[in-house]
Amino acid sequence: MEELDLILDSVKHDMNAAVKHLDHAFQRIRAGRASTAMVQDVMVEYYGAMTPINQVANVSVPDAMTISIQPWDRTAINAIEKAIINSNLGFAPSNNGENIILNVPPLTEERRRELAKQAKGEAEDTKIVVRNARQNGIKELKKLDGVSEDIIKDSEGSIQDLTDKYVKICDEHLKNKEAEIMKV
Repeated sequence: MEELDLILDSVKHDMNAAVKHLDHAFQRIRAGRASTAMVQDVMVEYYGAMTPINQVANVSVPDAMTISIQPWDRTAINAIEKAIINSNLGFAPSNNGENIILNVPPLTEERRRELAKQAKGEAEDTKIVVRNARQNGIKELKKLDGVSEDIIKDSEGSIQDLTDKYVKICDEHLKNKEAEIMKV
């Protein structure tokens, strides 16, 4: 019985991790408002090492359409600017010698549709991970020796219930993100 609980906990943990990853992916998809999450994955070459932008500069959002990046070391300003351009975020950075300003342009209808499509793709990828966790759990159940078929069938049902629950959570997160993206 301990092995069954262990398998169920493992499946639940994997599905939980998939949903957390989905939330992180959704944070990177901009929905019209400026957010520090938009640039959090930008890596800056700083003294020969690739460093996350938040470790070389203070990133803030002074208003809904602007991201301000103030480097702690002024010599890094050009490297930060180059990293933003190379990251293909669609921003044109402007610097005044002390900090970098990113103006977040309003989204066009076409761009909103593209972002909604991207969000849908992320949600589908997450559902695949959830289903793979289900398959792995069921494989582990079938490897168990000395456990009755009834208990294994019940456990498979529990894993399927978990799968349905997490797929539904993915759908709800996608619905919320699409509404946020399409809101003008």
